[in-house]
Amino acid sequence: MPLDYASLTALRTYHPAWRLLRSDHAALVASFLHRVFVAPNQRVMAAADLAELLEDELYALRLQLGDAAFPKAAIDYLNDWAAPDKGWLRKFYKSGTDEAQFDLTPATEKALAWLAQLAERQFVGTESRLLTLFDLLKQMREGSETDPAARIAELQRKRNEIDAEIARVVAGDLPMLDDTALRERFQQFIQGARELLGDFREVEHNFRQLDRRVRERIALWEGGKGALLEEIMGERDAIADSDQGKSFRAFWDFLLSNRRQEELGDLLEQVLALPAVAALHPDARTRRVHYDWLEAGEHTQRTVASLSQQLRRFLDDQAWLENRRIMDILHGIESKALALRAHWGDGWPPAGPVMEIAEARADIDLAMERPLFTPAVKPLLSSIALQAGDEDIDPAALFDQVLVDPAQLVRHIRHALQDKTQTTLSELVASRPLTHGLAELVTYLHLGSDTFNAVVDEDHPEVIHWQARTETGQSITRSARLPRVIFLAAQKTESHAQTHRQESF
Repeated sequence: MPLDYASLTALRTYHPAWRLLRSDHAALVASFLHRVFVAPNQRVMAAADLAELLEDELYALRLQLGDAAFPKAAIDYLNDWAAPDKGWLRKFYKSGTDEAQFDLTPATEKALAWLAQLAERQFVGTESRLLTLFDLLKQMREGSETDPAARIAELQRKRNEIDAEIARVVAGDLPMLDDTALRERFQQFIQGARELLGDFREVEHNFRQLDRRVRERIALWEGGKGALLEEIMGERDAIADSDQGKSFRAFWDFLLSNRRQEELGDLLEQVLALPAVAALHPDARTRRVHYDWLEAGEHTQRTVASLSQQLRRFLDDQAWLENRRIMDILHGIESKALALRAHWGDGWPPAGPVMEIAEARADIDLAMERPLFTPAVKPLLSSIALQAGDEDIDPAALFDQVLVDPAQLVRHIRHALQDKTQTTLSELVASRPLTHGLAELVTYLHLGSDTFNAVVDEDHPEVIHWQARTETGQSITRSARLPRVIFLAAQKTESHAQTHRQESF
């Protein structure tokens, strides 16, 4: 983009990032949004929770600056920041809920990243970035080389360098990075990891804009569905085949690899254990930054899934409307036939034209455009007469019910899956024994969420034990024999369960 006067004037007037920087409340907006969304990598937050956090922030500022500093309520500030003339927050409603949700916009994240770069850096590394630039140039040169002889020569040169390095190590010469080089490369890694999280919001924003345009076209479309689907799918394919779409797909395939995730986790553990890196006191979330990448990528994938669901709903609605039109035409033919029979019954021909035939033309009806038969669901209504009774029943039994909180069990499973990709029900019970007996065990079997899945291995049964008390207060051990239940982290395929079965052999 050219940085001429007209372009910069338009950016200053319309771009949300520039409007944020020149706002009177820029310090409040930037500090609060960075602390709530960027620092913990929070993607979406409910309006009530976000308003409560902002209210605490405003209360602390009013104690320092006076009651007149920020007079409005927290929810009013949030709605103002999400207004179209600001565009610093995105306000939306999740499917199936009536509570508003808030998320950062890509423009706000760009402004926060620019503000973070204004702080004076005590250490500016240049060597690692120079080496990165050299590696990029080498990758481009080697990846575009079409001469097989040149590629073989380059591979032989690398092999000679590796052989020479192996000989030096065998001789006792171990080249090591000093503390300065380690700190420089670690800071470059942290900066790249944060920029990558910010890029996910922009990619998700682009797909969300496509989803919005699709909904607008479907709502206003009056032509055939074939032309609309061709136009929509052409635009979606154009985004998927663009440089940004190909790069995101390659990154997502790389990150979903189980081997790559384990390799990333091992590398982070080894690097964070280095004394030079530990002296920098890195953020605790650095240890699980690859999980943050996965969580950010899932939001983008959900946006794409929402687009597909909207197209499916459009096809269903169109099929229902076409079926209804066919039935109207058939009823019209029947009514006209009955009218003709009435006239011919009196012995007189009917007045006006008896039949009209449309102009001859080819009607193309593709097989995949015909809707499948859907049987009608007939609800069964039962009439139950209520009878009032006057028996004296002890209500104490209502308070003796066993209540199992599924949210606590879900948190326990998520905590167990932070350090590994899968865990079994017996391992969960061993680390946290059952306190409500069989009711808690059955609740485990019904659990499932967006972050993990449950599969059952029928070939390997397990025995679950727990402690219970009899009516006399004595402690006894009860057990249940059931197939092995395996909880897998989200985005895992059934091959993980197969791998677990092979390991058990």
